[in-house]
Amino acid sequence: MNRLQQELQRLYGARGDFRLGPRAALLGLAKPAEWRALGAVWRGVQADLGLPAPAIAVSGQDGFQLWFALAEDDLAPQAAELMRALCRVYLPALKPAEQAARLCLWPRSSQGAGEVPALPPQLAAAGQWSAFVAPDLAPVFSEEPWLDTEPGPDAQADVLARLACISRAQLSAALLQLNGVASAAPLLPKSEPRAEAQCLPPVESVFEQDPRAFLLRVMNDAQQPMALRIEAAKALLPGAGPGK
Repeated sequence: MNRLQQELQRLYGARGDFRLGPRAALLGLAKPAEWRALGAVWRGVQADLGLPAPAIAVSGQDGFQLWFALAEDDLAPQAAELMRALCRVYLPALKPAEQAARLCLWPRSSQGAGEVPALPPQLAAAGQWSAFVAPDLAPVFSEEPWLDTEPGPDAQADVLARLACISRAQLSAALLQLNGVASAAPLLPKSEPRAEAQCLPPVESVFEQDPRAFLLRVMNDAQQPMALRIEAAKALLPGAGPGK
């Protein structure tokens, strides 16, 4: 097993032959490739939600991809919800018809629908390879989102070696934030003013806390809906925290 295969297994639970593993989540935007829009998602999951950075990839055909790594094998339902919530909050300009044509989300709500996406690097078309790319190089591929030659496995492993997996507690906290903010007001970049949610704590203070502190605050806040407090308590159960 080479270094690239080791990194794909560490992050996504991928098999030795690069098959998609159980801990991978994907948000892709294509037709056309638009890094500015997807870059807002990449920055937002880190700056606003406190999640580890997803890997950035060019699809090899017509788009960009964000590959999220999950710490545990049984987080697919929550990951599917996270992908939908990220689109709803960070890509609100996409109309329903555009979403169907331009978005690629995994895991899907219905696992039997559509083709299973392939982890980069792959030969997507003649002379066009999908590949993981460094953040500062992503805008370079807006016109041609592919590599002309097969990417070297060591270079691909170097890109992935900097990344970490999303824990169960981090995922739960992100979903609580996204769902609470989306139900109250659109989520704006940190440089712009935000409206406060009626039930959740002020958005600014929420995003400045670490996931565990946020979950504790939600669980202990009597003004929160009981369903949210229960979900926060579940995420804080022994074995569910970041240290597992």
